[in-house]
Amino acid sequence: MKDGEFWQDHERAGKLSQEVAELKETREKWEEIALAVEILKTDLAQYEIGANEEQDKKIAKEFGTLEKTVAGEERKTFFAFPYAKNNAILSVYSGAGGTEAQDWAQMLLRMYQRYGERAGFGVKVLHTHEGQEAGIKNATLEISGAYAYGNLKNESGVHRLVRLSPFNANNLRHTSFALVEVMPEMEEAGDIKIKPEELRIDLFRSSGPGGQNVNKVETAVRITHLPTGIAVAAQSERSQSANREQAMKILVSKLSQIERQKKDKEVAGLRADIQTGEGTAEWGGQIRNYVLHPYKLVKDLRSGVESKEPDEILGGKLDEFIEAEIRLK
Repeated sequence: MKDGEFWQDHERAGKLSQEVAELKETREKWEEIALAVEILKTDLAQYEIGANEEQDKKIAKEFGTLEKTVAGEERKTFFAFPYAKNNAILSVYSGAGGTEAQDWAQMLLRMYQRYGERAGFGVKVLHTHEGQEAGIKNATLEISGAYAYGNLKNESGVHRLVRLSPFNANNLRHTSFALVEVMPEMEEAGDIKIKPEELRIDLFRSSGPGGQNVNKVETAVRITHLPTGIAVAAQSERSQSANREQAMKILVSKLSQIERQKKDKEVAGLRADIQTGEGTAEWGGQIRNYVLHPYKLVKDLRSGVESKEPDEILGGKLDEFIEAEIRLK
């Protein structure tokens, strides 16, 4: 990095600089852990457990803090799969259940927004297709930060909600489904070649919050890849060119993922073998149940993790579920 020629290739230099920063951070973290271990060993050697309640509490706290830190570093060893460090592109699609399902999709979108904020990730809404009466038909988030994709990868799948319907005059119990798709954000197109003639680009007006351009100027962009039929959209930026760039990034991520599935079965889990779009989220394929009535329970059908506090889970407190799934995989 001290060589002047190193900085001539700005893109390569930037990536290597980031890699060096991450390695330094890891080294410093383990040096801190080693020091904490030595301090704790010294405290234990000089003190008899049970002789002083306050000292017992102090040592227990030190041990608990150290244990949590080591567990956090250990967790990173489970991210030995492609693109684990990348940002995540998370999409939610309403499934079977009509307006109920669209409302449920919006609840899930809010849950992941709050999870991202709680976890210290950057969260940005790239696109929202609102429902006619309530909720959303689909929406896409960009969740940015180290290991965002590694943490959220296993959230891909069908999520099922059981509750008393807020949209039914008789307040009957209703079951709704929504599909979550999580992809790694791709920095480079790699081997993916996209020809201009393979794309159909449509412009439309942004909807929802977003500033003075919303509903006034056609800044939102939808790109359809004609050979595959994959359509992506972006509307979060103020300019048409910025939204087009964002939409292309999503398209490259989708196409790269599909291509890698074809080449190597080992990374087939990137997209969880699901197809996006309405009508794919229905009974029988769910990965997690959220029951609000007649009892309160959230249960993951893969790891078996349960919570009797669905309001906390829907408020973004997903750590236990995500941790269990990471370790299970």
